Amino acid sequence: MSKKTRSDEMVFRVGTGVFAVFVVLLVAAIGVELWRQSQLSIARFGWQFWQTDTWNPVSGEFGARPFIWGTLYSSILALLVATPIALGIAIYISELAPSWQQRPLVFLTELLAAIPSIVYGIWGMFVLVPFVRQLEIGTPAWMKTIPLFSGPPYGVGMLSAAIILSIMVIPFTSSVAREVLKAVPAAQREGAYALGATRWEAIRMALFYARTGIVGAVMLGFGRALGETMAVTMVIGNTPQMSASLYAPQYTMAAVLANEFTEAAGALYINALIEIGLVLFAMTLIVNTISRAFIWSLGRQTRRAPGGGLRMTSERASAREPRERSGATGVPARERVGGSGGAKPPGKS
Repeated sequence: MSKKTRSDEMVFRVGTGVFAVFVVLLVAAIGVELWRQSQLSIARFGWQFWQTDTWNPVSGEFGARPFIWGTLYSSILALLVATPIALGIAIYISELAPSWQQRPLVFLTELLAAIPSIVYGIWGMFVLVPFVRQLEIGTPAWMKTIPLFSGPPYGVGMLSAAIILSIMVIPFTSSVAREVLKAVPAAQREGAYALGATRWEAIRMALFYARTGIVGAVMLGFGRALGETMAVTMVIGNTPQMSASLYAPQYTMAAVLANEFTEAAGALYINALIEIGLVLFAMTLIVNTISRAFIWSLGRQTRRAPGGGLRMTSERASAREPRERSGATGVPARERVGGSGGAKPPGKS
């Protein structure tokens, strides 16, 4: 390698490294600025800010627990609804759909991701909320005794927020999961079919092979749900309370920032809202760190057991082999060779 080539390579490496360091510094700068701008609230309330339920700007009492609860509750509910639907879409498009269906389905799925959140919010107000209200009115009396379904039928509340969040999360999760499944080597599927696997078993093998990327897709959708603002603000009810009921109006951290920041009066009020932004920032970092650690652990398992999907299919095929050799009579092969009366195989004395 010539001196000029080595020099160009060093310049390229340093240049790209600068951009990578810039991203880290940018994230750190955001965290430091949020922390600095919320010092008044941190000094006044300390850890109680995370643990109290009162939010009263008039009396100057602020606690973020209802907003933390609403953010996590709505995001987890949305994830539970969206994940199986998104994976089903990804599996169908990448594994089962004929070629003439794949392009339109991919376009429509990605179109959902391009719709602005305010449009989802308007649709939620005029279509989803009336539907949810009728659903709540029609809830049987015995079911309303369960805390999960208790409360008056407002229409706006946690159920509407979870549904609209799940609709918004589906295209992100399904798109990433689809690309991950398409990246599974064809040799994995061909090897599974060669070992006698059914189509469902071959798809299971592909899912096992791509599990690290699928977990990443699900966590990407979770991060999208945590930070969603306008659509949730328009349908969740915006009431700072903690409730397990799906029918109860509640609040999220992003929604309270969108609703109250421009009207906040007083330094303490503004600092409390900025601290909510700091809490949301910290929560996002924690969720992403946990997801990355989980993905890293899955990646280590994959590296330790290369070809795990094929080996799993091979073991399944080996378990079926004695039954297949037994024939239609159901008699095991070793008994047919020796005979039921204990006769020896041909050629033996």
